Amino acid sequence: MSGPVLVGVDGSATSLAAVEAAAREADRLGVELRLAHACEWPAASVSPGVPPWDPGGSGSRGPASSALTAAERRARGAAPGVRVTHTVLMGEPASVLETESHGSSLIVVGSRPVSRFGSGRRGSVASRLAAGGGSPVLMVRGGPLEAGPIVLACDDGQVGRQAAEFALAEASARETDVVVLNGSATRNGRPQDGRYDSVAALREKYWDVPVRRPRVRGGTRRAVIEASTHAQLVVVGTRHRGGWPAALRATISRAALRHADCPVAVIHEEGTNR
Repeated sequence: MSGPVLVGVDGSATSLAAVEAAAREADRLGVELRLAHACEWPAASVSPGVPPWDPGGSGSRGPASSALTAAERRARGAAPGVRVTHTVLMGEPASVLETESHGSSLIVVGSRPVSRFGSGRRGSVASRLAAGGGSPVLMVRGGPLEAGPIVLACDDGQVGRQAAEFALAEASARETDVVVLNGSATRNGRPQDGRYDSVAALREKYWDVPVRRPRVRGGTRRAVIEASTHAQLVVVGTRHRGGWPAALRATISRAALRHADCPVAVIHEEGTNR
């Protein structure tokens, strides 16, 4: 897909970290970076004919402009050659970003930290976008690591081609290896009973990427969360199953978005793997 990399911007430290990651992804994909700031204004406060992002007249758009300016500065520092555009959207952030994600190559969001096993809504926006958005989703937390593998897993026991290619391309760009954790339908990480192996099918294209398939003990979900403590990125393949509530039952992607200690990419699989 040649659409832009879309990133949510709100001026927070987590969103600026997401902007840096999004700029690097846009550079890798060779597409533009689109900065999106969502404004939530009560409808009653907006007079007819007045722009919804500036209901009070001049000056009310200041916070949005400030956030976008800071984000553009951070993006250009991370990837100077990337073309940067920006937009102000009206509405609840997850809803407007979900709409804007259609036609994008990737949507990137930050994550508010919560305790590892405590309550909270860590990853909630990313979970909604992963389930109902129109593009792959990358949720960023923490600073970028310079070492560590790319961890690849899936929700249904069979790694799809889109997730495999995303993981291998990331590993190639970062000059690291891919660790396949796929224990639910495999033995030692290898497809059984003639299942299609998407990773093996892409080895000729990504010949420079070492691939490891360790034995999974204690379930794939637990293995992914444990591996995330020393990984640069977790990539999880998932398939739409009738909208957001149904997709939330995909336990590996949901657990990774809530509990992984590194950035998480959720890649929608479409059609067959072949």
